[in-house]
Amino acid sequence: MQTSKTIEYFYSAHSAYAYLGAWELDRIAIRTGAKIIHRPFDFAPVMAAAGGRGFKERTQAHIDYFFGREMVRWAQLRDLPMVRHRPTFHDNPLALANGAIIAAGADASALSRAILQAHWRDDADIADAAVLTELARETGLDGAALLQAAKSEEIQAQHRANTEEAIARSVFGSPTYFVEGDMFYGQDRLFMVEHALNTPFDP
Repeated sequence: MQTSKTIEYFYSAHSAYAYLGAWELDRIAIRTGAKIIHRPFDFAPVMAAAGGRGFKERTQAHIDYFFGREMVRWAQLRDLPMVRHRPTFHDNPLALANGAIIAAGADASALSRAILQAHWRDDADIADAAVLTELARETGLDGAALLQAAKSEEIQAQHRANTEEAIARSVFGSPTYFVEGDMFYGQDRLFMVEHALNTPFDP
């Protein structure tokens, strides 16, 4: 029996590039019949393990370019509204938002897009339970039940496991996609993800 194609999707709920690629990822999944397996992770330890630098350690010129030009261009290409600054609540904890995505199960893609959009379009605090409850409600979910599940030890253990797996598999940024174990970093590689789903690259 032939197994369905899958895209393992490692990312953080506050990732700019995950936001920019989220709708295209879903379009690719529809075109190819692939299933998206959401693996939201805790960004800071994954970046630390990979030796990456956070924005606080980067020059102002780099920050100005990233938010003032790079993000603006990608937002225009993807036809997505986006703030032109570092979001106000960007350093708030991710465990609850990532946990909500894990708890959403089959509805993870819709909720994930809503959370990413709230962060990058609306400058909302996605660590706030009330904000997440409303986003869940807007995507047709029981917000209170979902948030209760997101806080549970089972879901938070999965969140930790995703983070540990990302480190073990040498993920160094968000978003990162795996197709049959082949890693693709960045939403600008989504065309390669689609190619790999149809015709795997040579090893």
